[in-house]
Amino acid sequence: MPDTPAPGADTPSVTHNAMANAIRALAMDAVQQADSGHPGMPMGMADVATVLFTKFLKFDPLAPRWPDRDRFVLSAGHGSMLLYALLYLTGYPDMTLDEIKHFRQIGSKTAGHPEYGHASGIETTTGPLGQGLGNAVGMALAERVLAARFGAGMVDHYTYAIVGDGCLMEGVGQEATTLAGHLGLGRLIVLFDDNGISIDGPTSLSTSEDHLMRFAAANWHVSRVNGHDPAEVEAAIRHARAVTDRPSLIACRTTIGFGAPTKAGTAATHGSPLGKDEVAGARAKLAWPYPAFEVPAPILDAWRAVGRPGAARRADWEKQVAALPEADRLEWNRRQSRALPESLVPAIDAFKTKVATEKPAWATRKASQEALEVINPLLPETVGGSADLTGSNNTKTATTAPIKHDSYGGRYVYYGIREHAMAAAMNGIALHGGVIPYGGTFLVFSDYCRPSIRLSALMQQRVIYVMTHDSIGLGEDGPTHQPVEQLAALRAIPNLLVFRPADAIETAECWELALRTTEHPSVIALTRQNVPTVRGAGQENRSAKGAYILAGAAADKVRLIATGSEVHLALAAREALAKDGIAAAVVSMPSWELFERQPAAYRAEVLGAPGTARVACEAASGFGWERWLGTDGTFIGMSSFGGSGKYQDLYKHFGITSDAIAAAARTMVTRMA
Repeated sequence: MPDTPAPGADTPSVTHNAMANAIRALAMDAVQQADSGHPGMPMGMADVATVLFTKFLKFDPLAPRWPDRDRFVLSAGHGSMLLYALLYLTGYPDMTLDEIKHFRQIGSKTAGHPEYGHASGIETTTGPLGQGLGNAVGMALAERVLAARFGAGMVDHYTYAIVGDGCLMEGVGQEATTLAGHLGLGRLIVLFDDNGISIDGPTSLSTSEDHLMRFAAANWHVSRVNGHDPAEVEAAIRHARAVTDRPSLIACRTTIGFGAPTKAGTAATHGSPLGKDEVAGARAKLAWPYPAFEVPAPILDAWRAVGRPGAARRADWEKQVAALPEADRLEWNRRQSRALPESLVPAIDAFKTKVATEKPAWATRKASQEALEVINPLLPETVGGSADLTGSNNTKTATTAPIKHDSYGGRYVYYGIREHAMAAAMNGIALHGGVIPYGGTFLVFSDYCRPSIRLSALMQQRVIYVMTHDSIGLGEDGPTHQPVEQLAALRAIPNLLVFRPADAIETAECWELALRTTEHPSVIALTRQNVPTVRGAGQENRSAKGAYILAGAAADKVRLIATGSEVHLALAAREALAKDGIAAAVVSMPSWELFERQPAAYRAEVLGAPGTARVACEAASGFGWERWLGTDGTFIGMSSFGGSGKYQDLYKHFGITSDAIAAAARTMVTRMA
């Protein structure tokens, strides 16, 4: 679409400088009133942001979720007042002047760093540096995937990101950079706030790299401009939009705290209020004589005029949606609503019936792939991937061809050894909409993904993490690759669903649950080693309650509770106890989080009445199991790191056996008699 100048901008009465200074004034006033915040970055990047919003950005403040809007990501989230000022000035209804005045206060939409869902126009939660850049890569990838499916007329937007030195120093930033360059994401334009200042002082204290050379080596188009020269910035963005085969980095040389009379260009403006005298001096230097939080009507009108053309562009786009062939229109709308096809659950039920009949002894990673072979043909919006472990994670299926540079019709991403960028990009894909991302690595490497997983949960995004090799059961690779504390760490993240299925039937059920939820990310922890089928036939998704009695009766005085690959050990222990006349019920607990949501009466039925002997078994740390065991229960699991050897030998070595479970139950029964 043609670039149009902002109505009212650059007229004799409303100049670019006046519009940019409105951003600077709101930023320094809000930070000063809150006595907390980062005024320097918004003041330094105000010129760049003004050019972007007035000359290029496609958006409609009255329809902030319009699917074909350009995405604007403030990766340098500490400069949140830049974004809040822009949202207020361009007319987003829920970003009022009162919200600006309550910057960083409890209950306000203007949190210290931009929080997705707090206010319209905030595309993602940023703050942890580099995350926004990773998100932007995912958004740009989703745009290309959807354009390949629905056509350039339907999907025709850019992803812009403002990053700082910190975003580029963080490891996730480098991972995301090389991934975007490899995939040739030409609709991604990154504006680098090249101010040479970090919290400690000049960036020369800690780094001497040439970012332009680094990005160019990663297949990016690069340029450098004076970030306070709007003509240079405009020309650079226009040129970047013409580059279609590579993402673009525009290094904008700026002065942090631009306009502050004594602190501009120093670390003193990075993360502290300027102070009353400095604010007054900045007003004088910027020729901004207005009181705090006041934006004169002509300047505000000029900014509001910038947002108005978006309504007409959106209306034209909606006509294109209405003109789509019926099948495409229905499919587009279904994806945008995040609804699942009606055929999905019956297909999963049929898969479960087949498994119950054939009783394969599959590793649950294999079961996951078999479930995906059913899911992916019916759910064309899934985009899978793996961090260089495709054959181990089993995340690729027959219907998911690879996504390549200049070929975005596939549905599988070879993320390479970039676990953190994979997770951050999947967040961006989910935030973009129209695509459901899943990606795999070893469970032990969830540590590399954890910051992004945490943000998935914070933003309530449907992102599915396939984590295989979930215990000492991976065997000979040894303790560096054997997760011990990772399940406990993941279960500690609010709003995250952690699944550890026992067999192929539970695996399919966990996939169904992960897909059905639209407000939670999910981790599906899967085995490397084969496990028997422990479930019988039946269409009910028993995993949906988080835990259930798999064998035995509610009246039994012993509960053997297990997850994943240890469930079959609990079943064997139950048989041994039965020979001693001890009635035990086996509880499979694929999801702590879902079980915790059940009514108290159901939880009591599953765990047993007071006086029930409880033994839990999981080939991981016992941290947190006291929630289900109480003070008198016994845990069979890991209390150290693992070892290298055959997995059968490792289970015996660490005492994770059916005999150990049975022995613990006998001891408890005797003690409680």
